[in-house]
Amino acid sequence: MISTSSRAVSGADNRTPVALRRFSKVIAFSTLFLVFAGAMVTSTGSGLAVPDWPLSFGMLMPPMVGGIFYEHGHRMIAATVGFLTLIQAFWLQLREPKPFLRRLGWIALGAVILQGALGGMTVLLLLPPAISIAHASLAEIFFCLNVSIAYFASRWYHDIRTHEKGKAPTGMTTALVTLVYAQIFIGAVMRHLGAGLAIPDFPLSFGRWIPPFDSAPVMINFAHRAGGLAVLIFMIVLTVRLRRFERNHPLRIVASFLAIVVPAQILLGAYTIWSAKQPHVTSLHVMNGALTLALAVVLWLTSHTIAWKSGTKPAAAFAGSEVVA
Repeated sequence: MISTSSRAVSGADNRTPVALRRFSKVIAFSTLFLVFAGAMVTSTGSGLAVPDWPLSFGMLMPPMVGGIFYEHGHRMIAATVGFLTLIQAFWLQLREPKPFLRRLGWIALGAVILQGALGGMTVLLLLPPAISIAHASLAEIFFCLNVSIAYFASRWYHDIRTHEKGKAPTGMTTALVTLVYAQIFIGAVMRHLGAGLAIPDFPLSFGRWIPPFDSAPVMINFAHRAGGLAVLIFMIVLTVRLRRFERNHPLRIVASFLAIVVPAQILLGAYTIWSAKQPHVTSLHVMNGALTLALAVVLWLTSHTIAWKSGTKPAAAFAGSEVVA
């Protein structure tokens, strides 16, 4: 017998209102664009183009020229996404029937407030690497929170909850999320320590497969390259394992998107080096990395949702529902 709270979460009247569902998708895509805008600030070296915060040269709208365009533009986009996240949190609280999803809305709001504070500190403290890395790393978590909200609010989630339960690779999908996030974190360390071109050639490193590790920037750069290869290999292994499911199985559908995004990410990384870190190419690489992480999270959530052990469902964990005899 399933508890009342569990039945409430799975009931047909528990669907997210259509307008709220669409709004959550808008915020998820807006957050992905925010990641790109933030990457453009770093890629163009515009982090201190506006030396004060929260105002810009003491104004709400300074002249949008040079690096100010990227730095203040990033602030404007961030403020817009933050405001939308505030609306989402209250809208979820008022209209969303799933308690765990209402909590996610408030967590996302807290994350964007902290993200804004870290962004201000990076300017006021003149771009200290530790805070800049934390700012970049939290951006990925904030994006994945909004993707998770859109996922749990979607018809896709409602439909796969009725999917036949079975054995799902929950352990492998958890490992994939961990691996991709670690890779992104290493990439953030590399970017904010100025090690992006510490190894100037690709796919070789100084003409060799293994470069001489004679400096920290070289080690960080090579670790990021090795991490990219590890993600690619892991994705291939997982995709092969998922071939035992039918073609239209939810896990295979998500994995098929990953099979496109991960190779594209490696190609963008290569072009970042070949173009000597051309800003738009570099920023697309950062944005596509965030998209890779988001798809890994969606695969993870899907695998837990269809797994036959109800205790492994993320939704059950958030909702606090339980199975009783």
